[in-house]
Amino acid sequence: MNRLALARDISGLAAIPGIETSVSDIAAVCDPLGALYLPDAGLLVVSDLHLEKGAAFARRGMMLPPYDTLATLTVLAAVISRYDPKLVVSLGDNFHDRIGSKHMPENFRALIVAMARGREWIWINGNHDPDGIVDLPGACADEMHYAGLTFRHEPKNGLQSGEIAGHLHPSATVRRREKSVRRPCFATDGARLLMPAFGVMSGGLDLGHQAMKGLFDKASLVAHLLGRDRIYSVRYGNLRG
Repeated sequence: MNRLALARDISGLAAIPGIETSVSDIAAVCDPLGALYLPDAGLLVVSDLHLEKGAAFARRGMMLPPYDTLATLTVLAAVISRYDPKLVVSLGDNFHDRIGSKHMPENFRALIVAMARGREWIWINGNHDPDGIVDLPGACADEMHYAGLTFRHEPKNGLQSGEIAGHLHPSATVRRREKSVRRPCFATDGARLLMPAFGVMSGGLDLGHQAMKGLFDKASLVAHLLGRDRIYSVRYGNLRG
């Protein structure tokens, strides 16, 4: 099931439990909708929403179906309803370009206001939206240190302990019954975790890509793939190269 179709058939996955993991010995839950929840801190993490991506392409003369923002916010509302977090952290590339939040339609803005009511919200700045957001609840930051972890958009080079980052849109490929299946994934070696892209029109970068080189202890690396009916956890050595 692709991310855009997910918003139209969300009830099934929203009832499926996540996979427990840990980042630098801090408990976390990888949710099948693509969010990470830290139960001890009441903190929900999403990454790379790329809101208003269709509108950004339209401004450049490339017309895409204008459904991405509503679909992404529908999935986000479902995962917030599931965990009722105290704090939501969105790890950058919240909007697809610098002016996306300024020009976002009021009906979408109202959805975010409703989701943020009664909780804190931190927008981490990304490479697509380095100037932050306009007229939305919450605060902006280049990175955040909280609950013993560091939250940033782009992962730092080399092995890092306690880092949760986005930017690279990790995905992985497995072979099932004579065919290959490629899915977005959470990628973690227990020290750091890379988030899948949450936006419904975002692509993915394979864990074997050069951009991933040196980020993980591959002997400990596990991909938690977002499947049609649950999360599938596969060790890096068992992924299709």
